[in-house]
Amino acid sequence: MPRTCLVCGRQLGAHEEHLCIWCAEDLPLTGYWMRRHNPMADELNAVLERHRTPGTHMDYVWAAALLFYHHENPYKLIPRALKYGRNLSAGRFFAAQLGGFMAGAEHFADVNMVIPVPLHWYRRRQRGYNQAQVIADQLARALHATLRTDLLYRARRTRTQTRLDAEARLQNVKGVFRMRKKAGEEPPRHVLLVDDTFTTGATLSACYWALREAWGPEPRISVATLAVVQA
Repeated sequence: MPRTCLVCGRQLGAHEEHLCIWCAEDLPLTGYWMRRHNPMADELNAVLERHRTPGTHMDYVWAAALLFYHHENPYKLIPRALKYGRNLSAGRFFAAQLGGFMAGAEHFADVNMVIPVPLHWYRRRQRGYNQAQVIADQLARALHATLRTDLLYRARRTRTQTRLDAEARLQNVKGVFRMRKKAGEEPPRHVLLVDDTFTTGATLSACYWALREAWGPEPRISVATLAVVQA
C-alpha cells in the first residue's frame, strides 16, 4: 500500500513522514510549551479550582499541547489516527515532536516522572493499547524522565466522554482515578500527566486530584496532550 498524508491523502514522497510537505508546513502548532500561562492552562486551572477543597494547596498547573484540534479542520485526523486508527507510528512521531519542543522549555526541564491517563482494563483490552501511553513514552524519552504506568488506575469503567458536555464530563470521571502508593517511594519532583486530547480538562482534573490525594502538595504537576480542542 502506498503511504499517504494523514491530512490530505496525497501520496507521500520518500522523505516525507505521515504528512506531505504542504500539510506539514501548515501544521496548526499551539506554541503552548513556550508559555507558562496559556489558554489551555488557564482553562485547566479554572476546572481544578472549582474542585479544590478550601485550604488545599494548588500551584498553577502548566500545560502544553502540540496542535489545535477543530472539528472542521482536517488536522483533527492526526490524533484520531492514533486513538481510533491504531496508527501508533504516527502517534510516536508527533509525540516525539512535542517532546522535542518541551525539552527546550525551562519550566519543563525538571520533569522526572511521566504518567499517562490510564484506560479501564476492559477498554484497553478492546483497543489493544492506551493511546495516552504511546504519547507519554515519547515525552518521557525526550525529557529524560521515568515513565510510570503502574501508579494511576481507573477504579471503574465510565461512559465515553465524547458526547458529554463539560459538566457531565466532570461528573462522569468524578472519583474514578486512584493511586497505588509504593511503600518507601518518595514523591517525584515534577510529574507530567499525559492524555491524547484536551477538551474540557475533566479527565486531567480527576487525575490531578488523585495524585494530590496520594502525594500531597510536594510534587509539581503539569499536563501535556497531543492536541487541544479549539472552540
